[in-house]
Amino acid sequence: MPEWVFVALGSNLGDRDQYLTLGRDRLASLPETKLEQVSSVEETLPIGPSGQGAYLNQMVLLRTDLSPQALLQECQGIERQAGRAQNERWGPRTLDVDIVCYGDLVLDEPDLVLPHPEFPNREFWRREMAELKPYAR
Repeated sequence: MPEWVFVALGSNLGDRDQYLTLGRDRLASLPETKLEQVSSVEETLPIGPSGQGAYLNQMVLLRTDLSPQALLQECQGIERQAGRAQNERWGPRTLDVDIVCYGDLVLDEPDLVLPHPEFPNREFWRREMAELKPYAR
């Protein structure tokens, strides 16, 4: 049975709008997955090292039969396609694709924690998710 999944997109390098579009398009084309809805785009100050540009952020609502681990692999592949380098924690990036919530699943594995551990600290994620929740029926 497909699961409702909230995925956060963020970009603060290069053509930020284009990177968000790439993220949405790639998520929409995943196997066994339908992109149901997207939130408004927000510009936020960076979290992490100083000297970074502002982020554009957006939340997407997916309906997927992919397992959490398979979806994580796909999200990391999308980041690589966008030229993201894993250099510095919370450093600048072309595209960040984070699984925020996967249904009601609570998971604590070395490479995947659900809900995302930063969810309580990111007010913009909560706003964007609230905008999409009415569509998760």
